[in-house]
Amino acid sequence: MNTPIRLLLADDHPVVRAGLRAVLDTEPEFAVVAEAATAELAVNRAAAGGVDVVLMDLQFGPGMHGSEATAAISALPHAPRVLVLTTYDTDADILAAVEAGAAGYLLKDAPPEELAAAVRTAAAGRSALAPAVAHRLMDRMRTPSEALTKRELEVLQLVGDGLSNLQISKELFLSQATVKSHLVHIYAKLGVDSRTSAVATARSRRLIRG
Repeated sequence: MNTPIRLLLADDHPVVRAGLRAVLDTEPEFAVVAEAATAELAVNRAAAGGVDVVLMDLQFGPGMHGSEATAAISALPHAPRVLVLTTYDTDADILAAVEAGAAGYLLKDAPPEELAAAVRTAAAGRSALAPAVAHRLMDRMRTPSEALTKRELEVLQLVGDGLSNLQISKELFLSQATVKSHLVHIYAKLGVDSRTSAVATARSRRLIRG
């Protein structure tokens, strides 16, 4: 009998973890070996070894973000593969996860067979992207001059969260002049002339979260 693919479920909602476990337990080649309710615990458990694929949520409330945990896990020696499983399909989230080293990006409403296929693909060392996610990445590649950079998306997400330029500069360790420069580029790319319009346009295009 083949060695099962060992899975770590990282999500702060017990009901979600239970649902994932129920779905994955129906696949004989999968073995859910651990769960983590925080991103920090997920990193620690992955570092302990014995895991092949981590199913990683992005949002954990206070503390480490899922993309940060993905980067920490991906940097480990003999790192397990990280498959992001989230409700968010914005450019900001997708880029952060892919840059952090995620092997795949799937939405939580994916059917069970798609989830199982993504786990197998990630475990085999290949990229497993939801079709909608792959489409968004392809669109960015086709029009690179119009696409917001990862840093611009980070700045705009914080604007959308209600932060001032000073607060954004502290959050991202940038000067206020740099933040203003990013906003100028953002306005030009989106064809807008205010913070409010930039946020509204970005949300309508699903570049940042609402």
